[in-house]
Amino acid sequence: MTAAALKLPEPTLLDEDGLISDFSFWTEELARDLAREEGITELRDGHWKLINALRAEYARLSAISSIRNVCHQAGIDRSEVNELFGYCLVAWRVAGLPNPGEEAKSYLGGM
Repeated sequence: MTAAALKLPEPTLLDEDGLISDFSFWTEELARDLAREEGITELRDGHWKLINALRAEYARLSAISSIRNVCHQAGIDRSEVNELFGYCLVAWRVAGLPNPGEEAKSYLGGM
C-alpha cells in the first residue's frame, strides 16, 4: 500500500446541511460570510451578542442549550432572535456550531 492510498480525506469546512463540521474552524470572517449567505448583510452588536453567547454556551456544555438561556446570557429578549436571524437555526449556523442532529434542527428551524 502506498502513502497516497493511506492519505485521509481533507476535512470539509461545512457539512451537507451547511453547518460547520468542527467548532474550532470558526472565525468572525466565516460568520460574516455565512450571514451573507443567509441574507444578513451586516452583523451588528445584537448579532454578535447572540453569536458569542451561543458559542460560550456550546463551549461550556458541548451541546445545545435552550434559546431562552442563551438570550438571558446575551442580555437580549427572545423575540430579538427572529428579528436578527429569522430562525434559531440560522443563528446556530452563523455562530459556527456543529450539526446538532435532526431533532434539534427541527426545533431550531421552527423558532
